[in-house]
Amino acid sequence: MIPNQWYIVLSSKQVRDKPVGVTRLGQKLVFWRDLSGKIACLQDWCIHRGVALSKGKIVQDRLKCPFHGFEFDPTGRVCIIPANGKSAPVPKAFQAQSYLTYEAHDFIWIWWGQNPPADLQPPRFFNDIDDQLSYAEKLDPWNAHYSRVIENQLDAVHIPFIHYNTIGRGNKTLVDGPGVEWLDADMFYLYTNNRVDDGSKPLKPSEFQPKSEPTQKLEFIFPNLWQNYITDQLRVVVAFVPVDANHTIMYLRSYQKFMTVPLLRSLVNALLMPFNVYVAHQDRVVVETQEPKASAWRMDEQLIRGDHPIIEYRRRRAELLGEIS
Repeated sequence: MIPNQWYIVLSSKQVRDKPVGVTRLGQKLVFWRDLSGKIACLQDWCIHRGVALSKGKIVQDRLKCPFHGFEFDPTGRVCIIPANGKSAPVPKAFQAQSYLTYEAHDFIWIWWGQNPPADLQPPRFFNDIDDQLSYAEKLDPWNAHYSRVIENQLDAVHIPFIHYNTIGRGNKTLVDGPGVEWLDADMFYLYTNNRVDDGSKPLKPSEFQPKSEPTQKLEFIFPNLWQNYITDQLRVVVAFVPVDANHTIMYLRSYQKFMTVPLLRSLVNALLMPFNVYVAHQDRVVVETQEPKASAWRMDEQLIRGDHPIIEYRRRRAELLGEIS
């Protein structure tokens, strides 16, 4: 995993009035809400005897261990050791690993890294998604490293083959571009055009210029957020949530604003989701077979021009990992 990044790890609706234990980024974590509703996150391991804190309960703003009643505040500090008496001081060593959290757009992020900077900025989201867009959501588990799942969503070459009967109908195997436009160091747009092979050569990435006001594009924000901007009225958003080195959960959302009537809006949102899941599962069958599990800047693969977005993703990922400069 890339360190010192904000990672989406949960949906807001997954954490309500009880502790929630999950595995994310290879670590067992526990989440809960304090009295104000703010999300707290600790390592899901009691520093006293090693039990899962997620099996405990919330007392005011604190998480109470189910084994011996130790109470942890949102910073991971043990505030009370019941066996010593409620007024007894707690040694400084009684400190659990905590993680900074951020909540917006019905997503929960954690800062994955040591010593966050004093001027740490909140995580980014897509500026063009606002309250006019409503959504339905599906959590879809994959037996694959999150980097491979991301790369699949940056791959225009596979569409007429894997999705021959859905989004890839028409045998449009020739790929113009794909063009990649970096907005800054950690966000890029991807433009592509698949067409029937008429014997002409595909346009090179440098020749495939994006439109000034494109009607469709893919967007990616490091480390794990993607959008398919289909139209102003319709989007698909995915958070690629790393569970561990071999497992990922796709938080798949279908956004729309062409239907605004409350009851019909919820129905339309629900009806959009099965198709998106079906398309994702066409990919999943193949991506889960890829070896090695994680992608890398240097690996035994022979890439082609159509893999340009994947190369760009790998290059930036390697920079963030400190593998290249």
